[in-house]
Amino acid sequence: MPTRLYQFKIELVGITPAIWRRIQVPEAYSFWDLHVAIQDAMGGLDYHLHMFRIHRKYIPTPIEVGIPNEYAVVDDPETHPGWEVPITDLFREVGDSSDYVYDFGDDWLHEIVLENIFPKEKGQKYPRCVDGAYACPPEDCGGVHGYYHMLDVLADPDDEEHESMLEWLGGTYDPKKFARGKVNFDNPTKRWKMSFS
Repeated sequence: MPTRLYQFKIELVGITPAIWRRIQVPEAYSFWDLHVAIQDAMGGLDYHLHMFRIHRKYIPTPIEVGIPNEYAVVDDPETHPGWEVPITDLFREVGDSSDYVYDFGDDWLHEIVLENIFPKEKGQKYPRCVDGAYACPPEDCGGVHGYYHMLDVLADPDDEEHESMLEWLGGTYDPKKFARGKVNFDNPTKRWKMSFS
């Protein structure tokens, strides 16, 4: 029975100051399980497609893991089903990294780095989020450009979009706010059944 944990740092690319999370997951996780943990830690709603792109010096083209495209053409790279690929197959050493792309319209690019591998703590539940900074962009805000536009609108009460933007956000949005203790992780098996059954 696997007893080790993999600690990953997830950082959203293209936004300053950096929006990031540090999570610990069981080594028995698949890439689907890791995807669910990333969504939950980063505040995503998992409405859109995703893909991991793993770059290795000894492999000429990136390995793609995610949800296979049933409409792929002959020249498209193969996407391996995330639920069939253990994270231990491609994250083998501390320092190994991957791109993680979520929502192919907004194109949220994340850098995933394996920071540590260590034994589980007795009595501790996993996955867990142990650190992070700043609130994640809300779903469907338009990618990096849309996120910065949203912040500009929120900062200017005289902007004609200000009230409608606040309403769309549910009344408030604090880009500096992050509460590690409020990160809740869903069961990845249940999420898979909801998505594919």
